[in-house]
Amino acid sequence: MQSLPIPIQGTCLLFRILNGDFQALELLKDQFATYFSVFSQKSIRARSVMICQNERVEPPSGGDSGEVAFNALDAMLKASLERLKSMREAIRVEKIHRSDVTAIRALSLEGKVAAALSLRTTLVKQGRVPDVITHNYLLNALCKIGDLVRAERLVKEMMCHGPSPTCATYNTLMAGYYRVNEVDRALFSFSDMANHGVRPDRISCNILVHAYCHRGLLENAVRLLENILAEDDVGETCDLITSTILIDGYFKSGNIAEALAHWKLIAQHGLGDIVAYNVIIHGYCLSGYINHVYKSLAEMFKSGNLPDIFTYNSFICYLCNSGYLDEAFHVFSDMWRMGVQPDHITFKLIIQGLCMKGDVLTANHFLLLMLDRSFIPKPIIWNFIISGYGKWGDVKNALSVKDQMIDHGVLPNVFTYNALIHSQIISGSIDKAHNLKSEMLRRGIFPDIVTYNLLIGAACFNGNLYSAHRLHDEMLRQGCYPDLITYTVLIKCYCMRNQIREAEACLFKLQMSGISVDHVPYLILMKKLFKMGELNKVFDIYLMWLKSKV
Repeated sequence: MQSLPIPIQGTCLLFRILNGDFQALELLKDQFATYFSVFSQKSIRARSVMICQNERVEPPSGGDSGEVAFNALDAMLKASLERLKSMREAIRVEKIHRSDVTAIRALSLEGKVAAALSLRTTLVKQGRVPDVITHNYLLNALCKIGDLVRAERLVKEMMCHGPSPTCATYNTLMAGYYRVNEVDRALFSFSDMANHGVRPDRISCNILVHAYCHRGLLENAVRLLENILAEDDVGETCDLITSTILIDGYFKSGNIAEALAHWKLIAQHGLGDIVAYNVIIHGYCLSGYINHVYKSLAEMFKSGNLPDIFTYNSFICYLCNSGYLDEAFHVFSDMWRMGVQPDHITFKLIIQGLCMKGDVLTANHFLLLMLDRSFIPKPIIWNFIISGYGKWGDVKNALSVKDQMIDHGVLPNVFTYNALIHSQIISGSIDKAHNLKSEMLRRGIFPDIVTYNLLIGAACFNGNLYSAHRLHDEMLRQGCYPDLITYTVLIKCYCMRNQIREAEACLFKLQMSGISVDHVPYLILMKKLFKMGELNKVFDIYLMWLKSKV
């Protein structure tokens, strides 16, 4: 059959129709006249037969040739519209799927795990399984809240129904087990990863080494490190990080020689980075090697690694705990000059050190400095200042700091009120101390064992056994159970009032409570019995004490 002379513009139009372009439909009316004037009746007939064959439509045996052409074009248009409809539906479904996946990830990041899991279950039932990255988001959220049972179940579902877990999946699960100190489960996940053909990376190895060091199993960590370094590629990538973790573990366990041996290897190869230097400086601070700290700081500068906030905080922490506050102030000033801004931890360390030394005025100066720098101190920092004033019986300033705390939007907690109650007791204002306890309850803060021990101790000191018993009964009603201090204070009060039988009954309750008992309550009762000349009872109490130590 001879090829038909179809105009180029018409050919493009026909292909556009077949591809489902609706803009071409507007040009049909103008093009029809051209086609029918160019083609002869025979050509139209032949063309319509060919089109009908392509569309699997039987050509009519007779009739008008124009009608045949219209029928053929109508069939093509219907097919194109169906294809376009299918494409639009597929795009719509894909958009819905992507929005659902995005929602699962967002919910996981926000900690709304139940909603994220519910949405995933719905998608799976519809046959639209989220990708592995979305599953990793979910897994990470579950591990963060400590729900490792559902986390492991999710990994098993991934292995059964897809998508297949990746190295990141197993790393997330192992890190979750490490957070709750379940090293054995982390090791099982590591083994499970290898059994399923997933190759561990440096993160996998570092998680396990870190877990071993945290448990004090340094020999296991070293053995694992040797196995890691024996593997191809893995050892080269994780040598520095893993060695740094081991150094930290050795310092914390007191094995300084091994820590320095690993550090020497790192230093010889010039691999030390800011993290490695921070670990070694922190280790020296833990061990009290102050001269080595200064030496390491000098080496840091020589190697081009400038100290950061972690470096300074480790150093300041050691100086404050050791009572070298003047040197701590000097390091604090150096931070500013080096362009390193102190954070909440820096101020907390300085203020805590000053309060422990009794220099509350300087501590309050640093508190005001925090406020000037737009740092809103956390409750623990306010509590240090309040407690510092309270220990000196300065109730006025203690209450003033509490008011400042509230003015800056920081709500007092039970530790705040305990510090205030302690200050009132030291100043002899027992009634005001009880008023503070009532204020706690109005604010929805429930007294703890420290609150009751302070008030019971004050009542016993003043010889008010009735108030002490009332507080003891109230404590039990609130679900707060006595501890060793509670019983010791009551025994001492009974002895002061010569109520030996009650003191012995209280000691018996203490023994039956299951609380770990030291020598103090026994010694108090033994001294009182000795003064009364009850030497046989003294010996009996002594035997009871020896028996309790077994």
